[in-house]
Amino acid sequence: MLFNRSPTEIVFALVASILSLTVHEFAHAYAADAMGDDTPRRQGRLTLDPLAHIDWIGTVILPLFIPFGWAKPVQWNPSRIRRGIPMARAAWIVAIAGPLSNVLLAFLSVLGLALSARFGLVTERSAAVAILQAFGVMNVALAVFNMVPVPPLDGSRVVDAFIPRALAPYWAKVHQHSMIVFIVVLVVLRQTEALYAPMVWLINALQQIAFRIAGLS
Repeated sequence: MLFNRSPTEIVFALVASILSLTVHEFAHAYAADAMGDDTPRRQGRLTLDPLAHIDWIGTVILPLFIPFGWAKPVQWNPSRIRRGIPMARAAWIVAIAGPLSNVLLAFLSVLGLALSARFGLVTERSAAVAILQAFGVMNVALAVFNMVPVPPLDGSRVVDAFIPRALAPYWAKVHQHSMIVFIVVLVVLRQTEALYAPMVWLINALQQIAFRIAGLS
């Protein structure tokens, strides 16, 4: 909680949130633009400037309390995607681009920690270590949480692309009542800590790769 954290921890959380969510939304914009849709570019979203992406509640306030949040969603137009790219493929590529960018950022954080330990670049209690740790945790949480297949999260867009026709009417009802479903899922995830296991798995996998690169294993 906010009141149990030091000013330094609060600053680290804000920095991690703003940078992580900025890259997340930029990745969505870049994926759409790379496939021919210039909508994000025309709307000023194809940038790493945080001011273009920040949602003050989801990007700044919420991450002070819990290790995830959201930014302003990137808009894209499937009809502007280049010919030859199926719409369903474009949809899931744009969707997973955000979470994948967070996995990459988490890996870079873990790699930075591993290299620091390997070469003794910083002390264990240094600000740099604290920043990398906060950044890594934030990005792992964002990657895992956003792949939950519930609207409006990125995972639901992947379901949109692959759901069988026979199940499409039922999935449409989930979209129709997305806010209620989202709140219920949030409560369930909070009570069951269902995301804890995939987060730990992802962190361990990234650590193993980073340790090998750094020569620690």
